[in-house]
Amino acid sequence: MTLGNAELYRLKSDARRGLLENDLILQRFFDRYGAQLSSEEGNVLAQLLALEDTDLMNLLIGRKDSVLALEKELQSDSFKAVLQKLREK
Repeated sequence: MTLGNAELYRLKSDARRGLLENDLILQRFFDRYGAQLSSEEGNVLAQLLALEDTDLMNLLIGRKDSVLALEKELQSDSFKAVLQKLREK
């Protein structure tokens, strides 16, 4: 089941960050996958967007594969799949 327009809008609003690098990566992700995001992927993205900007950037650019706040969650297949899509060039 894909996300509704309101849910997608909320995620895009939450994706506006203080670091330009994060903004660019997230915008590219939404351009590619926004229309087909599932509810599960939306939940994963919401948890990632709740991170501090530097922690999120470290995950997005692959500097780190885990952060303390989401250490357990990042081991799940759904988190790994969303992170892989976010890291695509």
